[in-house]
Amino acid sequence: MTDKKIRVLVAKPGLDGHDRGAKVIARALRDSGMEVIYTGLRQTPEMIAEAALQEDVDAVGLSILSGAHLTLVPRITQLIRANGQDDVRIFVGGIIPDEDVPKLKEMGVDGVYGPGSPTHAIIDDIRKLVNDAA
Repeated sequence: MTDKKIRVLVAKPGLDGHDRGAKVIARALRDSGMEVIYTGLRQTPEMIAEAALQEDVDAVGLSILSGAHLTLVPRITQLIRANGQDDVRIFVGGIIPDEDVPKLKEMGVDGVYGPGSPTHAIIDDIRKLVNDAA
C-alpha cells in the first residue's frame, strides 16, 4: 500500500451532454480521499489523453452514455499508452451493453460500471488496481 494520493481524471468524451453520473463519481472519489480532475463535457480523445499526461494521473474514468464507447475507448486508450502511461488504469461508466463489456476489457479497460453501480465498489477497484501497479 502506498501513501501517495491517487489521482483520477474523470472525462466525458464525445458529444454526450449528460454529466450527472460523472459528477457523482467525481464527488465520491474526492470524498474517499482521491484527487480528482474533472475535464467537463465534450472532450476529444486527444484532449483526454493530454490531460491524463499533464495531470500525471493514476486512473482515467470515462463516462459515456452516447453508445460510442467502442469507438472512443480504443482511441483514448491508444493515445494514453502512446504517451508512455502504461500503468494508468482505465475505467468506463455509463450505458454499456453487457455484450460490449468483454470487448472493452480486451481493449485494456480495467472496470466497466453501469447505472446504479455502488460507488464504494468503484472506489475499492480503483484503489486495488492503482496500488497493485505501484
